[in-house]
Amino acid sequence: MKTEDIKLFHRVVETGSLVEAADILNLPKSTLSRRLQQLEDELKVKLFHRQSRSMTLTASGSHFYEKSTAMMAELEQTMFELTDAKSELTGHLRILIAPIPEMLNITRAIFKFMDANPSISVEIMVSAEPQDMIRNNIDLAFMLEDSFNENEMVARHVINEAVEFFASPEYVAKYGLPTNATELLEHNTVLFRYPNGKIFNEVPYSDEVTFKLNGNICVNNLEVSLEAALCGRGITILPTPYCQEYLDSNQLVRVFEDMPPYRGKCFLVYPSRRYISLAAQRFIDHVLVVMAGCDKNDSGLGKSVCS
Repeated sequence: MKTEDIKLFHRVVETGSLVEAADILNLPKSTLSRRLQQLEDELKVKLFHRQSRSMTLTASGSHFYEKSTAMMAELEQTMFELTDAKSELTGHLRILIAPIPEMLNITRAIFKFMDANPSISVEIMVSAEPQDMIRNNIDLAFMLEDSFNENEMVARHVINEAVEFFASPEYVAKYGLPTNATELLEHNTVLFRYPNGKIFNEVPYSDEVTFKLNGNICVNNLEVSLEAALCGRGITILPTPYCQEYLDSNQLVRVFEDMPPYRGKCFLVYPSRRYISLAAQRFIDHVLVVMAGCDKNDSGLGKSVCS
């Protein structure tokens, strides 16, 4: 019995469709069907009720899925412990990145990992929309805090991001600048909605201060939020590096000059109820080492990742 066939079985279970699993895995449907049939023949049990558009587990299939998930996790962990750190890694990783200012820097870190492991292939997806990581066979994701369900994910904190309030000079000339949290409530704020549906309308700027926001515009994209501010539609809250060139060119101003920025967090996450591959484990280790070095320099991932 091949462990790769068990992995294919897991993907079909998690997508609920042979066609969807074949598309995600980039395999012909006939190949996937044949390998599943071989697995059933070896086990001498029927794993699926096959229907025209979907596949559902039999009682035996459900039992095998539950037991083999734990088995595969233990197998991968054993391989991780026994494999020399310099041994060649193989496999394919699907990595989701939220559209954050560090997106290209994260990509450079991925490239560096691939250079060190030339037999690894990677698919990089960028999306602000919620994604079912298990159903879509996503191994790892870089996601903002509050944008994922903590009960379903293992999360490793990898990036701190300075986040501040900004407005255009035109907005300031027309409405003035708030000086405290109470005055901010009287201004129009460009609200941001996370992929999980939560609106970022309470900003804990310190242990003592929480800004509550009101606004007639809500977006789920940093670029649109920036454009709204540049057009004088309201005050926006955005990562400082994302706005730096507009500050330098006087197209934006900071709203609270004397207040330290809010520190947003980005996490590297993966599903807690799915085993994690050896390649994914090594990638996590790689990113954590890179970020530890960057923290010492207080410079984020930066271009140094590529050096």
